[in-house]
Parts: sequence; structure tokens; C-alpha cells
Amino acid sequence: MAPKLTPTPLSSLRVSRHFIPAHNLIPNTSIQNKPLLHYHGAFPQSSLSPSAIEAHLTAVGVVEPQWLYTMYSTTHFHSTTHEVLSISKGKAKLCFGGEDNPGKVETDAEQGDVLIVPAGVGHRLLEDLSGGFEMVGSYPKGYSWDMCYGTKGEEDKVESIAEIPWFERDPIYGDEGPVLDN
Repeated sequence: MAPKLTPTPLSSLRVSRHFIPAHNLIPNTSIQNKPLLHYHGAFPQSSLSPSAIEAHLTAVGVVEPQWLYTMYSTTHFHSTTHEVLSISKGKAKLCFGGEDNPGKVETDAEQGDVLIVPAGVGHRLLEDLSGGFEMVGSYPKGYSWDMCYGTKGEEDKVESIAEIPWFERDPIYGDEGPVLDN
């Protein structure tokens, strides 16, 4: 059984919020106007493992962990669901919004961080800074992810993003937390 994770207290949590403009055929945060959220050090690195993250997310009950992997090195987004990425190992430079987008966000994410990626936000791995960068990918209960690349023919999928409900509870903190402030 995985050790019980206790997230960083909300009063100590540093959160970055980013609104990213649409670019070419990548909608980013323009449809729902919900920000990309980066919870820096949401989980203590000393007791972190993929199974501990999965157990915590399952106990909170907002999202379902579905995979353990790195981030694709091709810009992509999801039109059917928001995504919660919990960094279980390593450190990487990530790009959100599309690499040619003047309004893109490039950030380093490391073990213990959590990223809340709204549906439509393009994202990709720029560089694995540690070797073995790994995340637990999770999605709201009842939702399945798809893959979109900002290409012609995806317009109907992009329009459907407006219908995806935002979180009613925070995936990490439950009844309170940064996702509810947006």
C-alpha cells in the first residue's frame, strides 16, 4: 500500500495562473476562459511515488488516474476533457499554448508539481532536464481524453470544448483549492 500523501498546506502553496491566447487552430484558454494552473510543490518530494499520487487522487475522488508517462514532444490538446498532470519523477521544460504562439508559456515542472490543463490548451515537452521525467495523467470522472493537434478538420471538436464543465471540487485539495478560485 502506498504511503498517505499530505499535500502542501494551501496557505503555503505557490500557484501560477496563465491565460494563453488562441493561436492558429489551438484554442488554448480562449473558449472557457479558465487558466492553466501550476501548483508548485503541491506534494512533498520525499514521500512521492506514482502509487501514492494515484491513491491520493482516488481518495479525493475528482479525477481518475489513467496513465504514467512523460509528456509528448508534439504540441497537442484535448477537446473532450480537462487534464491533471501530477509530476511523479524528474524535471522538464514544458511549453503551453503552441511553440510559435507569442503568448505561450514555457515553464519548468518538477517532481511534486501539479498542472491543471484546461481543455483546448496546447502542450508539449520541450526538454527532459533530469532524464526519466514522469507524470501521472488524470481526467475528471466520466471523461475520456482525445488527441487534437491544431489541424484543419478539428473545428467541431474545438467548438465542443465550451460544453465541458469546470471542476466543482479541487482535484488535489477537495472542497477548497486554487481550481475553485477561477
